[in-house]
Order: sequence, then structure tokens, then C-alpha cells
Amino acid sequence: MQINVNGTPFTITMRSPNNDEALVRGLLHSEGVLNNVNYLPEIQLQKEKEDSIITIANLTIPEEQLGDGYSNGRNLLSVASCGICGKTELDDLGDLGAALPSSKTLDSHIIPALFERMQAAQNSFKQSGGSHAAAAFNTQGELLACMEDIGRHNAVDKVIGDLILRGKSGETQTLLVSGRISYEIVIKVFKAKIPVLCAVSAPSSLAVDYAKELGVTLLAFCRGEHSTCYAHPERIQSTYQGQKAI
Repeated sequence: MQINVNGTPFTITMRSPNNDEALVRGLLHSEGVLNNVNYLPEIQLQKEKEDSIITIANLTIPEEQLGDGYSNGRNLLSVASCGICGKTELDDLGDLGAALPSSKTLDSHIIPALFERMQAAQNSFKQSGGSHAAAAFNTQGELLACMEDIGRHNAVDKVIGDLILRGKSGETQTLLVSGRISYEIVIKVFKAKIPVLCAVSAPSSLAVDYAKELGVTLLAFCRGEHSTCYAHPERIQSTYQGQKAI
């Protein structure tokens, strides 16, 4: 899907064609194009051919609402698996700001139940076996949003965008993802001000470094009642023996 901002192509993202408005809003937030979660531009979705899927998203955004991510930008083609791919310079990663402040603790005992709730909502995965998922939960363990996509990063952007569109972006304590953790997913979570990130699989070393620097509690290899905390374990209240910090 090609995303056009003010009549100019901004990026192309490879995605599963559903929840497109959420994907666009979340991607623009994660990329620093739209930092104001209270500003909701109209997203016009368009088909190139009448009998095809949606392939174009058009947005008109006032200049005062555009963040630095718009001027830095990506190359036109951006894939759903790499955060650095598409950047023109390493300096484009920039200063991400102050680390997230301390927040309420999460009882590690409920993490398996959160993953069960996410898995129950993975309808595309049940049919194809080839899609990723991301899910957001509040401090009470209530499911706020769950989205699927062939790309891990897109699933996260869809969740973040959905929360923004529904005015719930400040309610999330924990984000779950179905795969491994890259540094970009950590940055997306940080920009969405979500303090806890949990994953089924491994984190990259760069993801761990960013989580430590940005104040994100990072748990990976969350399988059953076992998990490993790689960053900021102070937010985790451990009530079973399977959780460990390194």
C-alpha cells in the first residue's frame, strides 16, 4: 500500500490488507510523522482498480502537525521487517527522548493468560499458519486491541493506530507480539508510551540495548510459565519460579 501525504508519496508498505486505517495512523505515529495522538486526519483509502484491493492511502496534513519523521522520511519502498531499511542516514534514528518513567508493576503470573487471549484472537493465523499478531492490554489485564499481519512491525503499528483512533493510546501497559523482537519494535512501543513488551521468541541484542536505554521492560521467550526479562525488571512482580532476569 502506498501512503501519500499532501499529494506526495511518503512510503510503500507491504502488508496484509485489513485494518488499513489503523496501520496508516500507527505507522505515521511510529515514524514520527504525526506525534499528536489527538490529531486524527482523514485517511482516504483508494483502489487502483475497481475489482482490486485497497492499494493507496491519501492524507492531507497541515504543516504544523507534521513531525520530523516527515522531513527525514524513508526511501519510497519500506518493507515490514526492518526498521533501518529505507532510512537514508544513520543520523535519521535521532534522539528519541527521555526514557519512560516507572509505572505500575505487572504480575508475571498473568503473562501466560495474556498470550492465551492473544492466540485466541489470531483468526488469520489459525487459517494460514503464516501471520503475526500484536495485542495490547491495560493494567487490569483487559484486551484493548489485537491485530494480525504478515509483518510483525505492521501488526504492532495496527495496534498502536487502532488505539489512537479509538482514543485509548494512553491506557496500555503491556504489548504482546507473536514473534521475535527487533530494535524497531522497541522504538514503536517506546513512542506509544507502552512500558512493558513481551514476546514469544528472542530479542536482538540491539533491541535489548534500546529497551535498557528507553526504559522499556522487555520480556522474551514467554512460553507457558517461563520467560526471561532482558531490561527493567523492576516493573515485574514475579510470583512463579519460571521468570528470570538477565
